[in-house]
Amino acid sequence: MAMFTRRTEPASPAPETSRPSVVPDQPSRSSNSTAAGGVLSSGVSIKGTVKFSSELVVDCEVEGKIDSTGTLTVGEHAQIKGEIKSRSVKVRGTVRGNIIATERCELAAGCTLHGDVEAPRLVVNENATFLGSAKVAMSPNK
Repeated sequence: MAMFTRRTEPASPAPETSRPSVVPDQPSRSSNSTAAGGVLSSGVSIKGTVKFSSELVVDCEVEGKIDSTGTLTVGEHAQIKGEIKSRSVKVRGTVRGNIIATERCELAAGCTLHGDVEAPRLVVNENATFLGSAKVAMSPNK
């Protein structure tokens, strides 16, 4: 059996006239971004149940149930058809179904909700479309 020895050689220095390599821009993440969570971006289509425990941004089509103990952000391009249960929900896109939030629900400007909301705190922007009823009451575990 032949043995091979790997030699490492120092990299040759780049000539001073060379141009720096181009690195594509990376989206900057702020301290409250989804660094610990996930993103379902536009172009994705999900049929079934979505479960997560930390943070999730959904900016795609979901038909089914979203169930979580974390924070959900429904992006501007999102089309959700089904029930949402989460600790905190921020809606920027379209939801056709009921939302149950154990802490907070926010309907941002430009969003559309066709369904009922149940949450101890509800924030509705004046430019949000909300067709349904709201039950704003303290959660039973507080």
